[in-house]
Amino acid sequence: MHAVILAAGAGSRMGTLTRRRPKALLRLAGRRLLDWQLAALAAAGVDAVSVVSGHAAAALSTQEGVRLVHNADWQNSGPVASFACAGPAAFDATLLVYGDGVFHPDLARALVHCPADIAITVDRRWHDLWSRRFIDVLADAESLRRQDGQLREIGARVADLAMIEAQFTGLVRFSRRGWQQAAAALATLAPAHRRRIDTTSLLALLLQRGVDVAAIDVEGRWCEVDSARDLALYRLLARRCPGWSHDWRWDAAA
Repeated sequence: MHAVILAAGAGSRMGTLTRRRPKALLRLAGRRLLDWQLAALAAAGVDAVSVVSGHAAAALSTQEGVRLVHNADWQNSGPVASFACAGPAAFDATLLVYGDGVFHPDLARALVHCPADIAITVDRRWHDLWSRRFIDVLADAESLRRQDGQLREIGARVADLAMIEAQFTGLVRFSRRGWQQAAAALATLAPAHRRRIDTTSLLALLLQRGVDVAAIDVEGRWCEVDSARDLALYRLLARRCPGWSHDWRWDAAA
């Protein structure tokens, strides 16, 4: 199993913290985000990892077993374009991994063992996390509905919590066939849109085209670092509330 960690973005909402380094190199609970990701992927059975660089690429050093891929057009690229730089079509299956998140190995393991061509993990306990991060959770959370293990809707702004059954965790599995389906969908877009499309928008596009996307329920144990406030919050919770609903850490990582 191959994984692609997306570490190309500038992390503009992190302020000065990411001026000279990618967000994936920020430290949380004693490790860099990238180190947490690599450890979780290894524990889940992923045996090949590519890291896509862009902003502050020189700060990323090569590591044994990790392939660095540079997205020279990172300033004009969204996460899907960065993912494509790593050549997912060359692998039987590839995990797309956001570089600004941390997650328990069980989340990645669920996708490693999933037989679907395209699959995501979705967090049913999302409200526990969002209510700590935002005064108004609907200011950030997006629609997500699933039925019988299949994704039915994702990515719309909503005014009703009933439209949100879970939240996307930033992990996607594509088999070779699944990525071919995604590439076919992307080919229908104008070039500028194709370069900038985000992952949830791609998933919504696939649903519009009748492509099956499996949705695997998880219960917390992951976090996304979208802002400096997020990072400060998680550092505080990691110190004061070990074992909280979205604590991603596991014994073997100690």
